[in-house]
Amino acid sequence: MSTSTIDIAGLEGGRVNLTPAHLEELESRIEGSILRAGDEGWDDAVLVWNGMVARSPALVVQPVSANDVLAAVEFARERGLLLSIKGGGHNIAGTSIAEDGLTLDMSRMRDIAVDPAAKLAHVGPGCLLKDVDRATQEHGLATVLGFISEVGVAGLTLGGGLGYLARRFGWTVDNLQEIEIVTADGEIRTASRDENADLFWALRGGGGNFGVVTRFTFRLHEVGPMVYGGLIAWPFERADEILRAYRTMTSEAPRELSVWMILLHAPPMPFVPEEWHGRKICAMVVCYSGDLDKTEDVLAPIRALGDPAVEVLQPWPYVQQQSFLDDGEPKGPHYDMKTEYVAELSDGLLAAVRDVFAECPIPDGQVGFLHLGGALNERDGDDGAVGNRDARFALGVIGMWEPDDPNADAFRHWIRSGWTRVRPFSTGGTYINFQTADEGDDRIHATYGANFERLVEIKRKYDPDNLFRANRNIRPGT
Repeated sequence: MSTSTIDIAGLEGGRVNLTPAHLEELESRIEGSILRAGDEGWDDAVLVWNGMVARSPALVVQPVSANDVLAAVEFARERGLLLSIKGGGHNIAGTSIAEDGLTLDMSRMRDIAVDPAAKLAHVGPGCLLKDVDRATQEHGLATVLGFISEVGVAGLTLGGGLGYLARRFGWTVDNLQEIEIVTADGEIRTASRDENADLFWALRGGGGNFGVVTRFTFRLHEVGPMVYGGLIAWPFERADEILRAYRTMTSEAPRELSVWMILLHAPPMPFVPEEWHGRKICAMVVCYSGDLDKTEDVLAPIRALGDPAVEVLQPWPYVQQQSFLDDGEPKGPHYDMKTEYVAELSDGLLAAVRDVFAECPIPDGQVGFLHLGGALNERDGDDGAVGNRDARFALGVIGMWEPDDPNADAFRHWIRSGWTRVRPFSTGGTYINFQTADEGDDRIHATYGANFERLVEIKRKYDPDNLFRANRNIRPGT
């Protein structure tokens, strides 16, 4: 450990000097690692997916146990340090790194224990989606996770969680059985529907506002190991036809079928014919996790569209379905997006989506729908803080570009103007994990709707001083 002091951000905006004695004390209380800038492993510890919001902490702690997390939380609380928690670092707002603060990098807590008989998975907070999918698929089981394998399980889950299986089994948090968490008062608690039920309710969608999770327990379902999936696309000139067909097929689809609808520029990937590279297309990303003998009947409405420009639909392992879009979301570029939940695909919305993408100036820009309607709509609106039980699609206007792109301002303008045009069709709700750093408190309120005031009460109970504020923050009030 270095003999120099560290100037670190305080909770209330001031600065705190950590002396070598302070750091030695922290080091004596944990089994994991403490990193400063320049140390081996530092760059990986502070790397986040969205280069636009990259920040640098003053100190990183890499815990290996719940006791390590407890020691680090107590250390931060006692000294009034600005604290942030990094799971996978994939959150678009970049809240997992607090500038000049203390970051808990959970990447060394990646243990997974699968109980196939009980259909449960006990998952460490540093796990990525691919870790869990690989472990559970060894037993032909899965839970509801996202669709990019490099995403962190913790952040995805605490924000509610959605993916290809949401139509069958609900939000990710609908499949959460139990959580172990370190709260601001320095306690390691277990939360479930039967124990600390108020805390469990808040954690099911309330983000990282209530503590540091050290273990998730998920309910598992029989899925795979083979599914039918991939991508199929048509020329953008057929957008009206394709979008109308998408509306019809999603209203009639069995819950085992999820279909994303994405308007984008065809990427220069090996499976895309070269003559289509860079051209506007209407793509459907397909995942059918039901009886594969019924695949042709289930996909008949898609096949009926005919003459695709690109087609990569096939039976393949579920873990491949969960990762085949990874290359389209690399770490480091600048990302921006605006999203909403929608309940129906009206003529006006489909026309607006078509027109917004027709004007897209970003080579890696897109407008798309995630198909959600199904099991999540059958629960009460207050079944977990996540709410949004009226959502049947998530709609996003999205862009990616290199950090030095001279057109960045124009790109951001297109995203915001496009969002303005589609926002009137929103349910009023939005996915907390898709919110960007510049979105205000009104968007947090909109996320939770009628559940918001209950979240404030629970925040006040478990974190009255708002130690956990480096997030889409729910303030405890007075």
